[in-house]
Formats: sequence, C-alpha cells, structure tokens
Amino acid sequence: MSPTPQIHLAALYRYPVKGLSPEPLETADLETSGYFPGDRLYAIENGPSGFDEAAPRHLSKLAYLMLMRDEALARLRTRYDEAGHRLRIEHDGVVAVDADLREAEGRAAVASFLKGFLPAEALRGEPRLLTAPEGYRFTDSRIGFVSLINRASVRAIEDFVGAPVDPLRFRGNLYVEGLEPWAELDMSGRVLEAPGGLRLKLTTRTLRCAATNVDPQTGMRDLAIPRALMQHLGHADCGIYAEVIAGGTLRAGDALTPIG
Repeated sequence: MSPTPQIHLAALYRYPVKGLSPEPLETADLETSGYFPGDRLYAIENGPSGFDEAAPRHLSKLAYLMLMRDEALARLRTRYDEAGHRLRIEHDGVVAVDADLREAEGRAAVASFLKGFLPAEALRGEPRLLTAPEGYRFTDSRIGFVSLINRASVRAIEDFVGAPVDPLRFRGNLYVEGLEPWAELDMSGRVLEAPGGLRLKLTTRTLRCAATNVDPQTGMRDLAIPRALMQHLGHADCGIYAEVIAGGTLRAGDALTPIG
C-alpha cells in the first residue's frame, strides 16, 4: 500500500471578475455545496450573449471577455472590495476605474473602460458587466465549484517547456504542495479534509485552454502549455475540480488529509 501523501495548502486565490486579476486570501469560509467565496461573481459580456440574470444558465466562456482570447486583460491590476461592492482597475500603475458595481453607472464605467482598452477587433459588440445571481457563478465549467492546482505538476510543465511557469497561469482557487506531479489527476472521488472539518470531494480533471499561454504578469502570450501537455502526456489536463461536501474554513498552510 502506498503511503498517504502529506498535502498542505500553500495558497488560496479568488477571481472576483472573470478574466481579470487574482486576489490572494489568507482564509476562506466555504459552504456545503457552495462555490469558492468571492469567486467569478462578475463577467464582462462580449456582445449580446442571451444571458438572463433572472433565469441563468451556464454559457461558454466564449460569451465573455477572457484570457484565452483577450490576453491584454492580464496587464490590468484589479481589486474588489466585497463590503462596498467596489471594483478598482489599475493600468500602468494608474487607477483607471473605481466603481460601485451595484450601480448602473459603475457597471457602465467598467464596460466603457474595457471598450477603450481592448482592440476593436476583440469585441463582438458592446461589452456589458454582468452580475452572478444567487446560486450562480461565471465559471468555465458547470461543476467548477472549487479548483485545485498541484504545484508539483506546474513544476513538471516547466521541464516540458524549458521555462519558468507561474502557477497563477492556471487560475486555481487552491494551490497545494506534497503531491507527486500529476497525482491529482488520479484522485477523482477522493475526499480531502481540512483541520476545521471542511471536506472537499475531488471530481473532474481540469482541461487546460490557451489562457495558460498568457503570462499573468506581462500579458504576453509566450508559451504553448496545452500543446506541451498533449505532446508529453497525451492530454491537456492539469488540476482538478472539487465539490464542498462539508463546509468550513480553509487557511493558507492547512494540512489536507485524504480520507476514505
């Protein structure tokens, strides 16, 4: 019998606006059957998509502005104040937008800035900031409640591409250490338990797209990660989704114990 891996949570991140910059967290309170807190609360519609906030249904990420196609977004630095529902966008160290997303005027200010920032050919119509209704998030996958990235797998990709790879290219919520490279891909159905009793059931491997080719610091499309994965592994998976089956608090540095 192989020994139980010693897994620890190295970092937590949320992405309040789909396609915009990550925000590190020290702690996060997760609810049973819920999404990762503060994650993918908003998205910028790229022309009319048919999304209905009164009756939301999952749409392809192609309906929104996102890094797979709009790498210039990575040059922006954003910060979301959850208490005040305010989004601040900085470009080249200058605050370009500071808006209350509860107000139509604030949402319009964000859309107007992005319309001027992105090349005209990137837009299929007027951009519009959308707000996720209760019980819905703008995740790439219908089951993307929580995403987990194994940093050892990212280091293996560095060997594939012959260059440093920032783990933030993978836009995960939980970054873990202690697993062998690619071990997460074989853990579907396993449960991870945190010290406070929170339990995550690992579900489905994450298929990577061209968003991972974009350097999250520079906005340059400088690597070909899905192609490298296919060449070396025969698939383009890295990371795994999880479902919260028992709520609780996660803290950076927590040990995550496989059970069952």
